[in-house]
Amino acid sequence: MKLSLVTVVYNARDTIGQCIESVISQNYSNLEYIVIDGGSTDGTLQVINQYRSHINIFVSEKDSGIYDAMNKGIALATGEVVGTLNADDYFADGQVLQSVVQAFEQYPVNVVYGDLDIISQQYKIIRKWRSRPCKGSSFNWGFMPPHPTFYCKRSLFTQYGLYSLDYGSAADYELMVRLMHLHQVKSYYLKKVMVKMRVGGVSSKSLNNRVKAWQFDLKAMQKNKVRFPFLALVLKPLQKIFQFI
Repeated sequence: MKLSLVTVVYNARDTIGQCIESVISQNYSNLEYIVIDGGSTDGTLQVINQYRSHINIFVSEKDSGIYDAMNKGIALATGEVVGTLNADDYFADGQVLQSVVQAFEQYPVNVVYGDLDIISQQYKIIRKWRSRPCKGSSFNWGFMPPHPTFYCKRSLFTQYGLYSLDYGSAADYELMVRLMHLHQVKSYYLKKVMVKMRVGGVSSKSLNNRVKAWQFDLKAMQKNKVRFPFLALVLKPLQKIFQFI
């Protein structure tokens, strides 16, 4: 099974090398690696050039943000399964992609996701994001799988659409609720730490950004027929409380 992995990057000189090296260290060989750069100016391109022999497709041009860049990568992908690894993140070990493919091959599913650790700049674990199997009503109660661990069949993007740019920083949540809740796509929870994710997402950088993220979450819930959108909006962040170290 061919797997396409998309890394989007913009001015991440200090982290992109570790990200790429974690991809290179994977023990799964049937991999198409796609890197989409947004026109970096900080030395990121020089770092990427050191690994060009490991990158199948590379694009560097201005874009309309992270999800526009992801859509570009998905449009270029030829693998049966597509996943993403952001430039600030890296795989937890060398077996991640092998485990993902094994899950797709073993179970009749179109989505696979797992667990991740959110770490500080000093590599200290701040939060252990442990997910769970998704049931038909899970999103009604604030469920959200960790997007950096999210892999799906490429055919889903053709059937149900790419990331929508109408949801700001919640575009990843909107895609997952659209596929897994609205369209009830079958999924498998891989009980494994797949990704180490650095703290400091766009939606949490300020109170204003956090309020905008809540608004986009609510919009995504209403669009995709979450039954109790206001309740889900309250429960979604509450599920994080017991994940902090």
